[in-house]
Amino acid sequence: MTELAKSFEPHNIEARWTQRWEELGVFAPTLDATRPSFCVQLPPPNVTGTLHMGHAFNQTVMDTLIRYHRMLGDNTLWIPGMDHAGIATQIVVERQLQAQGIDRHDLGRDTFVQKVWEWKQQSGDTIANQTRRMGSSVSWSHAYFTMDDKMSKAVVETFVQLYEQGLIYRGKRLVNWDPVLKSAVSDLEVESQEHDGFMWHILYPFSDGPIDGVRGMHIATTRPETMMADGALAVHPEDERYAKFIGKYVDLPLCDRKIPIIADGFVEREFGSGCVKITGAHDFNDYACALRHDIPLITIFTEDAHINENGPKRYQGLDRYAARKALLKDLEAGGFLEKAVPHKNMVPVCARTGQIVEPMLTDQWFVATTKPGPDGKSMAQKAIDVVASGEVKFVPENWVNTYNQWMGNIQDWCISRQLWWGHQIPAWYGENGEIFVARSEAEARDKASAAGYNRSLTRDPDVLDTWYSSALVPFSTLGWPAQTKEMDLFLPSSVLVTGFDIIFFWVARMIMMTTHFTGRVPFRHVYIHGLVLDAHGKKMSKSEGNVLDPVDLIDGIELAPLLDKRTTGLRKPETAPAVRKATEKEFPAGIPAYGADALRFTFASMATLGRNINFDTKRCEGYRNFCNKLWNATRFVLMQVDGLSDFDRGMGQCNDTCGPDGYMHFSAADRWIASLLQRTEQQVTQGFADYRLDFAAHAIYQFVWDEFCDWYLEIAKTQIANGTPQQQRAARRTLVRTLETVLRLAHPIMPFITEELWQTVAPLAGRTGSSIAVAPYPAAQPEKIDPAAEAEIAAFKQLVEACRNLRGELGVSPAQRLPLLACGDVALIERHRSALQALAKIAEIKIFADPAQWKAATQSSPTGALGAMQFALFVEVDAAAERARLGKEAQRLQGEIAKAQGKLGNASFVDRAPAAVVAQEQQRLRDFEALLAKVQEQIARLPT
Repeated sequence: MTELAKSFEPHNIEARWTQRWEELGVFAPTLDATRPSFCVQLPPPNVTGTLHMGHAFNQTVMDTLIRYHRMLGDNTLWIPGMDHAGIATQIVVERQLQAQGIDRHDLGRDTFVQKVWEWKQQSGDTIANQTRRMGSSVSWSHAYFTMDDKMSKAVVETFVQLYEQGLIYRGKRLVNWDPVLKSAVSDLEVESQEHDGFMWHILYPFSDGPIDGVRGMHIATTRPETMMADGALAVHPEDERYAKFIGKYVDLPLCDRKIPIIADGFVEREFGSGCVKITGAHDFNDYACALRHDIPLITIFTEDAHINENGPKRYQGLDRYAARKALLKDLEAGGFLEKAVPHKNMVPVCARTGQIVEPMLTDQWFVATTKPGPDGKSMAQKAIDVVASGEVKFVPENWVNTYNQWMGNIQDWCISRQLWWGHQIPAWYGENGEIFVARSEAEARDKASAAGYNRSLTRDPDVLDTWYSSALVPFSTLGWPAQTKEMDLFLPSSVLVTGFDIIFFWVARMIMMTTHFTGRVPFRHVYIHGLVLDAHGKKMSKSEGNVLDPVDLIDGIELAPLLDKRTTGLRKPETAPAVRKATEKEFPAGIPAYGADALRFTFASMATLGRNINFDTKRCEGYRNFCNKLWNATRFVLMQVDGLSDFDRGMGQCNDTCGPDGYMHFSAADRWIASLLQRTEQQVTQGFADYRLDFAAHAIYQFVWDEFCDWYLEIAKTQIANGTPQQQRAARRTLVRTLETVLRLAHPIMPFITEELWQTVAPLAGRTGSSIAVAPYPAAQPEKIDPAAEAEIAAFKQLVEACRNLRGELGVSPAQRLPLLACGDVALIERHRSALQALAKIAEIKIFADPAQWKAATQSSPTGALGAMQFALFVEVDAAAERARLGKEAQRLQGEIAKAQGKLGNASFVDRAPAAVVAQEQQRLRDFEALLAKVQEQIARLPT
């Protein structure tokens, strides 16, 4: 027999083929302008640790698509990369240093950045290894890091061009500010969390004394400390209660300032008192109102959220919450604090540090997203237009609404961060604040000299938002600003596979940047998928104890040494108990080794468009069994052809010699499985076209398990054992050709096992090639669809199932063979006599010409009918003993029926029990009654 291990052991196979594929170079792109091109950009994971289940799902989808198109013969390029993730990575390294008692400021910027590079190497190596372990067929020669030289060159070039076009500017704007990082943070890093707090009601007295007996204006706030930066009070212009107060002034309690009362439509009359404080430098809504009314913007926080020189002296230097406490005490003492009402409010928290962020007015760099560019259109408008025109399509389509809603309200993009790790902004300042943006310091000096400035220059210490460099990857990774062959073939890329949570922060910005700099869209399709949750629909997190590592699912892991394993390498010691808890919860004895193919097939089968994925390891177990099924099916096929010549395997030329007396004779079963294979190929192709990998996976699974393995292999076995040489050759040919096609069909989802088996099966099927990865993908041949054969085998399967059901009614051992007695139109039995005997465990088949004789012979047997054919399985029984046995069963069932009827006849039970319990009892009654009817029918058939 051709050598194949007895059982499927994925680990060695995966290690061998991971290395072999790279040696063969099968993942490198072809650059043939005459071929279609298919390109995917891998969303670059952050170098903050390791890949998680979301990455594993995402990579499975992308790799399945790229392998499919590679087998179609397209120019295929899957570009891998990693993101420097400015804030997140800096925090990781800072925490490592803090654990050693080191502050980054003690090291200085250059030394600290070197430490981050060292961490990047460690994390990056781990991520690359995990990517390989998933079987991801990326082009490693095109791999990038968002801070490598070629990416940095593109970052600087775009910054300079946008600045020269007036689309990047430096200005004082309100941003999210993290007082621990001492940096602006993007909206993506900010999460709203519900906190228990208070709504403090405060009186602002009228500056000129009471008006018509009213002492002053009343406001309610959750952040009293910010009142020190108030620039006005505002009411709705149509609020009759306050019309006479508009234009008056109130005293700002404890601050020795007067502020005006203004009218603005953004005030909600029905909320609270209908009067709000305007703190333009510390609230985003207030900021817009302050600009509309030219209200002073007063900043009262330092970078670390202490009260600065703009606050009253007695509060200066206090932390924001200490200042709140002192301020409230003084407000109460001064008669300004009217009441404090418990209140739940949403608080903005930086996801990276856990700190409450402050809206802060700071000098930052911005991209002007709505300002017209050199072509007369803004970057935002161009990005809206390409989606509206269909040049970029979202899958599912409903995400277009989310995209348009955000783009329609887009603000200028704050791109500067006060960090050390990242792309340093290419701007140099003169001694009096002159700005020179350039590609290098030498160019900056040339520009300064041309402007008449010849003194010292200082580079801006800030770095760019991580999303800035990420927004360039559709073209920077292809060699831009050079015009490369990759740019010609792979821009736009074919599909971006990403989560819905970064449509705003990454997808939209890639569209803006790419259309602006290249005049092309970055990608044609955006496949939006959901989040990977645990089996119960909860987000995976260490605090929930439900974190799973994809490599642990691939390799398996023993529970005993888990704690030691997790405290080494990239895992922080404090994460080990959480990981151990997650493992113990699902796997008391440890995690089984499912292998990469089973994990990938699980992800593909759950890739339903637009839905979150509740990941259940039981599905992994089921698809590991599927791998075993495919392995064992291959072993069976090899046994049927072992040692035979091509001629006897049915691999000779058939031409016109096919038929009962020729070289081969294809049975109805041969033609049926070939027909189903064509339909399966159509379903899988359609699944790929629609990005419905779940449909494709289901079609493959159903064909392989339910049709090929459960039915055809058994039929072919009888055809080879009992058929003519012509039938034997046809069965062998069909077995080998179908299996080889199935392996190619499943390869994009299950690359390792299909490659291993294909290397053995392909030569027997007449195929050659170094790897299945570059073998042609199966294309349906509609002319091979055979409705007549499908109908024939459907009838045969129905007959077998009916016989199996009769065996169940008789309650005989599965190993016991019984005679089949039939009469009527028995042509179907005659055509499939051998296969029927094998699959239905039939000892012999007896045909009756006389229906009366058949009826007499089957008096005590359960019977069935199929069309004009009647049949029964015959078993010798002791009528008296069987009647006694069935009588006892009937008595038992009658007792159960009486109990159920008694419960349901009890009004108290029916009225008080939950509806589900009552329904369950009603179903039990129906089931018992049905079983009793069957038992009574069997008793009636027994001979007297």
